[in-house]
Amino acid sequence: MANSLILAAAAANKSLLAAPSHCHSFSLHSNCPPPHHSHSFPSKPFLHLHSLSLTSLHRRLIPVPALDSDVPHPLDQGSTVKVKNKRSKEIEEWDSWTAKFSGGANVPFLLLQMPQIILNAKNLMSGNKTALLAVPWLGMLTGLLGNLSLLSYFAKKRETEVIVVQTLGVVSIYVVIAQLAMAEAMPLPYYMVTSVVVATGLLLNFLNYFGMLNAGIWLFWEDFITVCGLSVLPQVMWSTFVPYIPNSILPGVISFVTAVAAVVMARTGKLSEKGVKFVGAISGWTATLLFMWMPVSQMWTNFLNPDNIKGLSAFSMLLAMIGNGLMIPRALFIRDFMWFTGSTWASLFYGYGNILCMYYFNSVSGKFLLAATAGLVSWIGMALWRDTVVYGYSSPLKSLKELIFGS
Repeated sequence: MANSLILAAAAANKSLLAAPSHCHSFSLHSNCPPPHHSHSFPSKPFLHLHSLSLTSLHRRLIPVPALDSDVPHPLDQGSTVKVKNKRSKEIEEWDSWTAKFSGGANVPFLLLQMPQIILNAKNLMSGNKTALLAVPWLGMLTGLLGNLSLLSYFAKKRETEVIVVQTLGVVSIYVVIAQLAMAEAMPLPYYMVTSVVVATGLLLNFLNYFGMLNAGIWLFWEDFITVCGLSVLPQVMWSTFVPYIPNSILPGVISFVTAVAAVVMARTGKLSEKGVKFVGAISGWTATLLFMWMPVSQMWTNFLNPDNIKGLSAFSMLLAMIGNGLMIPRALFIRDFMWFTGSTWASLFYGYGNILCMYYFNSVSGKFLLAATAGLVSWIGMALWRDTVVYGYSSPLKSLKELIFGS
């Protein structure tokens, strides 16, 4: 849920043109804030050790319902939980490890994006601006919006490692967009507006992370990304099936009007508390669903044009699977259903799913598929097992139940 990150843009490129997608990360998947926020939460929601004997852990991580995934995890709530010193230490250690795993996702995502940036630079220096026309700027812009939304989501939750992942995603996509503008492959006015939005978004997220931003300004930013995200998602989904359905901007227009109406009603007190909370969660979920749609778009393209499989890189798909997979343990540990959904979907259906398609069309060997399968299954199994152990449960089903439904 989530690139997360880095290659969202390339995926959106192809989706908008009903061509093969190269989006590799959710990050989470990630995107996404509700109307309420606080600056008082620590950077990591974990259990703190207070003594060397039986101890009351007041900062117990409390699972929340799926709709509240984008709300910083409430601490110091509910009844105190007494656990043994060993258990609390296990939780602290696993909290640290899952954070490191998320931070490690930077490596595969950067390996995915750098070749495109280097290739663009070479073409610009050689005066071959025409080559950059192969990269649709509108798709890159869509991916950039998704990453900005996910950055806001994780900044609110104080997930430092994933904030770095999403920030690198925003910066790397912006670099590509700047290259397109220099090659005159993107209209200059659009590039200028994009530059202002990116600079503003990075600054606001930075200030909000450190508790230096006025709540009203942050709320306006949340509303902005909510409207943008909800407008883009239906349009991208519609464009995937063109020319089998008429080419139209109507889905985007309808969604835009709906989003503006929802935001206005939420801010003027026309909605119930639950309705306001739902509107606040829209931007996160629309960005997540946008990244989740990319594998669907790619699979559809593979189905219609099997020869396009030859244009996919097995190594790139493997990196996409690894990058998103590294975020799964953290999303499960902090009970972030949205992040978990996006990251797991991207890892299974984009990374591994395309490897499976490539094997079916004889583009990769059986050994490659077997290694990818064993690695992915082992990693997800380990994440479920370890989460079950540190929380002291008898079955991973308990962890999944808390993830989806809350406590």
